[in-house]
Amino acid sequence: MAVYTDVAVEDLAAFLAGYELGELLAYKGIAEGVENSNFLLHTRQGNFILTLYEKRVAVSDLPFFLGLMEHLASRGITCPQPVKNKGGGMLGTVAGRPAAVITFLDGMWIRRPSAIHCAALGTALARLHLAGLDFPGTRPNALSVGGWRPLYEVCCARANEVQRDLQSFLAAELAHLERVWPRQLPAGVIHADLFPDNVFFLGEKLSGLIDFYFACTDALAYDIAICLNAWCFEADHSYNVTKGKSLLAAYANVRALAPEERQALPLLARGAALRFLLTRLVDWFDVKPGALVRPKDPLEYFRKLRFHQAVASLRDYGFE
Repeated sequence: MAVYTDVAVEDLAAFLAGYELGELLAYKGIAEGVENSNFLLHTRQGNFILTLYEKRVAVSDLPFFLGLMEHLASRGITCPQPVKNKGGGMLGTVAGRPAAVITFLDGMWIRRPSAIHCAALGTALARLHLAGLDFPGTRPNALSVGGWRPLYEVCCARANEVQRDLQSFLAAELAHLERVWPRQLPAGVIHADLFPDNVFFLGEKLSGLIDFYFACTDALAYDIAICLNAWCFEADHSYNVTKGKSLLAAYANVRALAPEERQALPLLARGAALRFLLTRLVDWFDVKPGALVRPKDPLEYFRKLRFHQAVASLRDYGFE
């Protein structure tokens, strides 16, 4: 979450007049994240989140995202729900941006997840995958292997400003993954961005999943690879095999991994690391003036990618 577009109180009041949320008492921007502009609303009926969609989010994708959240909630997944306006719609416009109001979830995200948190995440991820199997909508993953070369072309000319010889490293890794990327794995709806700041906890109990604006249809195991990257590395960029084992075992207790998914995991983990390395590089060079957001370090994912390149067996990830 972040704030790129400011919203005047008069514009917000006019927008909220179309909802049955009661009087607006206060609102404030939320400065975390890199994609959309988000505000915490406090009204007579409680707390809500206002999201203004910008940057990578296409307006044509919004019905998929909002419909998916409704579907998952109907299958028992705790996630935000779109609030419908007086006309029954879920979308409007604020400050020239497409916008929606969604429900507020209690909890907080964990900045240093433990193995217990990783296990809870593994269970929730597997349940999400199963709950999404009968969702009728589909959306291609624009940030899978087919989307990495355009990202590379945007940032490659300046990559060496971030680290020496990074451009040639990226070129070689991209060419390799384009050649060997697995394409026939079990697929369905994936979250595709389930970082710790998108998972809320109350104590050690997982209380909800948020931010479905990268959700798409892709290999389910690719979602696992994203989570291994996001949850199982320490501050010094070393992989914590205990956390990985907890995440993978908890996932498999709900949804067993097929042999081909296990075999593909090292490649999927490399691809997930390259995806976030590239998007972070693009963001590093493209921060809008005045945005209340700090770009995330691209080299974090360079170091993770180097780990995956050296993986000798699935035991390195915690597979038994």
